[in-house]
Parts: sequence; C-alpha cells; structure tokens
Amino acid sequence: MTPMMTKKDLKGLGAPDLVYVREVRASEVLADTAIPAVRGLSIDPDAVLYAVHGADGERLAVMMDRETAFAAAVAHELEPVSVH
Repeated sequence: MTPMMTKKDLKGLGAPDLVYVREVRASEVLADTAIPAVRGLSIDPDAVLYAVHGADGERLAVMMDRETAFAAAVAHELEPVSVH
C-alpha cells in the first residue's frame, strides 16, 4: 500500500502553488454550498463542472469547463495538474 502524502510532502512538490483540477457533478457542488439560489440561475444537477482544488484538497473554485479551470489557476499564479 502506498502511503498518503502529507501537506509537507506536497509542499516539496510545489504546494501551495500546486493545484489540481477534477470533474465534479453540479449536485456535489450545490450540496456543499451554503449560497442560496440566485434568481434566474438554473443548473442541471447532473452537469459536469470542473473544480480547482488546493494541494490539501480544499475546493478553491468551480468552472463550467476544464480549459477555464486551468486558465483561472494560471491567472492566479498557480500550477494546475489534472486528476481523474
């Protein structure tokens, strides 16, 4: 069994500048947010979105497509990687 990496290990790989981008269902994001629905905004709970996560797993942002998620990370001087 491969041991889990610690935050210290991730820091050695470039964290906190290292972030990862992964697919998430809109329903997962909606369930995790305390923000009330915005009038006129409708999103299919089964829609695939792309979340940017810090090396510690914290969700930092959610975008509608992968390219925008990567571009947002780079624009904030972060180094994005993709995970599946």
